[in-house]
Amino acid sequence: MNRMLKPAIISIAMATVMAGAAISPALGLIAAHFKDANPTLIKLVLTVPSLMIIPFSFISSYLTKKIAKRSIVLIGLAIYVVGGVGAQFANTIEVLLAFRLFLGAGVGLVMPLSFTLISDHFQGTERTKMMGYNTAFSNVGGIVTMLLAGYLASFNWRVPFNVYWLGLVIFVLIFLYLPKNVPLKPRVGEVKAKIPLSVYGIALAACGVMLAYYAIATNMALYLEQSNLGNSKTAGVVMSFTTVGGMITSLILVKLQDLFKNYLITIALLGMGIAFAILSITHSVPVILLAVCLIGFGQGIIFPLINVMVLSNIPTSISDKVISIVASMIYVGQFLSPVVLDSLSKVFGNPSIRFQYSILSVSLIASFIGMLIYKLVTKSKVNTKEA
Repeated sequence: MNRMLKPAIISIAMATVMAGAAISPALGLIAAHFKDANPTLIKLVLTVPSLMIIPFSFISSYLTKKIAKRSIVLIGLAIYVVGGVGAQFANTIEVLLAFRLFLGAGVGLVMPLSFTLISDHFQGTERTKMMGYNTAFSNVGGIVTMLLAGYLASFNWRVPFNVYWLGLVIFVLIFLYLPKNVPLKPRVGEVKAKIPLSVYGIALAACGVMLAYYAIATNMALYLEQSNLGNSKTAGVVMSFTTVGGMITSLILVKLQDLFKNYLITIALLGMGIAFAILSITHSVPVILLAVCLIGFGQGIIFPLINVMVLSNIPTSISDKVISIVASMIYVGQFLSPVVLDSLSKVFGNPSIRFQYSILSVSLIASFIGMLIYKLVTKSKVNTKEA
């Protein structure tokens, strides 16, 4: 196996994590520049790529039956660079959002393949490790790009969009080191495999987790401004700690799974709930760093394990479609994050970001309690049957 195969596959995930959050430190500057735009519309600069990611992830799944996955990734990365870098030349919020939609189309093409290429080339524990590494190195990309974007935002709101030139580096890696594959075609007489109902349930749960997680990217710059705790540079540093947490847990995912068994995702939900509770009350930057790092721990556990769960015991012929379903719901959660949270703020008459974080805290802790009770009841029934 080519020694550069693993880095080449993992690099694709770095591109996907950069889709929205990479320019989040500049969100306050974008809001100041387009001061007449609706505040929710400004937040959509981060999340609107999801609208294109969702349909194009299914297009990607369809194309795997027609052309090599390597070709799909290269096409997607080319669109990604144009949409990402081109956004800095927008003169209206509408044009800016149009470039972000174009970026989303590119991400939609490559994102499902960042997981199914792992499934194609690796099995068993090695697959779980690679899923963890995939998330870990996507978080490395998040750390680098958010810190870089935070620095570039000190010049003006346009400059941070140049971080998307990193997509060109990934393009070169894929071009040189990812082997061409034969498009997947159904065998003659093969019965078409059905997607298990559990996949849809897991996808819905992933949507909810992403809705909570992305509240950091869409709200942190505004949260710090409302609290008089920092500027765009500070936001870049704070948000990079989210990815630091995710990177650490992703690298040791197999060991954590051995230690906590089936309760690992449940524990991750509790950690994220506690972290959002801390954010809703603290006025200390070091404590905020600790809280967002804890949120990163949670996502670094949950999302890799979700992909391992849905890819287990399903035929290779539907793996691309399964990942597209889960990934699409994750990006639905990303898109809905500011919409849902801003709507709840309006309903309760409390526009502060701290209030939104308190809602997320209660929701995540309630999810932890519900999941824990379900697992304990299920375990009790199994023990009773065995007895």
